[in-house]
Amino acid sequence: MDDIISRDDEKNRELAREKGRKDEQDSQRDRELATEKGRKQGLEEERARENARKKQKGGMGTGIKIVISLIVLAIVIAVVAWFSLNVTVTNVTPGNALPFTTNYGVSFPEGQTITIGNTHISVLSYQNELISDIDGDRQKLVIGEDRIITERRAVITTLGAITLMDTNFKIDLKYKGERDNRAYFDMAVHTSKQVPDMLLKQLLPPEIDARPI
Repeated sequence: MDDIISRDDEKNRELAREKGRKDEQDSQRDRELATEKGRKQGLEEERARENARKKQKGGMGTGIKIVISLIVLAIVIAVVAWFSLNVTVTNVTPGNALPFTTNYGVSFPEGQTITIGNTHISVLSYQNELISDIDGDRQKLVIGEDRIITERRAVITTLGAITLMDTNFKIDLKYKGERDNRAYFDMAVHTSKQVPDMLLKQLLPPEIDARPI
């Protein structure tokens, strides 16, 4: 009888150990499943963050490309507009108010005809005098004497239709002397409207080397 009880106890203990092992295996499997689930969730969250970063970066990249494209377009338009400037100078009846004055130091190469607007000017030194020819009207100048380019109207347009400047102007020239075959003058440009220097210089040819003073 005791043997039967002992075998039953041993069997119960074995069953208990087996159940313990199974419970442990189940717990281990649950932990592994939980770990795998956590790993997958972490990967999904990382992918979601990466996608969000890519979308944000893509959006910023698109915005930067648009800004760059607009800047390039503006530069192209500005260049085209600058190189399509057209200056038209016509005669007008003198006597209009010309309250604005811009002063330059200029030098004319001797013996060369220079065009300012529709006015043709040439100068040539002789002994201590300067022979100045403005549209066929010759006059001798000594240092300190003046010559006047009578009132004109200047219109500057760009792109064939856009008016940038429309003003009457008159030019006073004061002879300052001759050096290295160039005649030097103080030039005062009087205008009916305030004109930016960069536009006003469109009237002045590069040969006279006009510099603001």
